[in-house]
Formats: sequence, C-alpha cells, structure tokens
Amino acid sequence: MRRRVSLATVHLTGVVRQRVLLASTVLFTACDLAGGFKGMAVDPPRDMPSFAFTRADGTRFTTSPEPGRPLVLFFGYTHCPDVCPTTLADWKRVRAKLGDEATAVRFVFVTVDPERDTPAVAERYARMYDSAFEGVSGDAITTSRIMDAFGVATAREAGTNATGYLVSHSSQVFLVDSHGKLVALYPFGTGWDALAADLARLL
Repeated sequence: MRRRVSLATVHLTGVVRQRVLLASTVLFTACDLAGGFKGMAVDPPRDMPSFAFTRADGTRFTTSPEPGRPLVLFFGYTHCPDVCPTTLADWKRVRAKLGDEATAVRFVFVTVDPERDTPAVAERYARMYDSAFEGVSGDAITTSRIMDAFGVATAREAGTNATGYLVSHSSQVFLVDSHGKLVALYPFGTGWDALAADLARLL
C-alpha cells in the first residue's frame, strides 16, 4: 500500500506542530515494505546532495557517499528533553546488534540549533552515547540547506529558565545508502530493530 509521507511528520504539538508542518513541503512517495525495508522505504530512492561541516578539531566531515558505508542521520539539538536522547540511545542498540559490521555505518547527529550547539558541543553530545557517533554543527546557511534537502522543519518555543528556549523539530531518522540515495526513513517510535535489520541488508 503506497502513501504520501511528509518528512516533517514529527514529534510536535498544537499550533507549533501545524506551523512546522506547513513549513515543510518535501514529500516522498513511500511504501511500508517497498524493496524489503522494515522502515518507510522512499520510492523511488532520492539522490541527496552532500554537505560539509567543520569538526571541533578543525577537520572536515562530509555527508558525501562512501563506498560500502551507509549513512544514518538524525536532526536534533543537545537541549532536547526526549526525542533526541531516545533516538541516540536506540542507535547504540543498533550498533550492538550489528556487531563488527557497525564500523561500516556512519551515524550522524546534525544539530538544528547551531546558535547554542557549537561543533564541540554537538560532537560531545553525540559521543556521550557512542564514541563512533558524529555530532556536527554547521553555519546558518549549511544548516538551512541540509534541513531543506531532507525536508526537516523546526519551530522555536519558550522553555524554562533552566533550558532557555526549546526547538520542536522533525523527528525521523534517515537512511542514505552508500550511493548517496535516501532509501528509507524511520518515524519516531519505530523500533530500533527495524533500522538494524535494514542496515544489515545494506551492508
């Protein structure tokens, strides 16, 4: 059964949710089981542009395709109270399930809050869950472009004195194969084992 899936189907509520959903117009035709994927398969797979980030140590990280190395991306921020820590904890389970094969997978956390999340902060946050995870932060232009490419939407909300503002954001995990094609996505709440199974299939 085919259906239209918005890449901004997210962990959002109320008026903020409506505003963020309207901000995202990137739609993909997806099928739950197309091509044998456990996640939401993107049908047809979509060529994704590459983006470059500067790590905290000054080295360059790029999302460009690497032979035999699929890319898993998630867009969040380090002050996130729920979706982000849950997602990265699930990634850790995925790596454990894959065993030695996990070294071929690039897990990348992209901050949607570069104003607070410097490259050092984003990196430290991602590696708090697993030393193999990449946490990257780009300038405003790079952040906007990669969010647009993946159909990610955000909306700033008032927070507490302790947290400052909060950011409602798209909460899918994206799977890009080693040819640079977006092949599947995983809405928040999808079991981590679905991503593990799909990665095992690609490796």
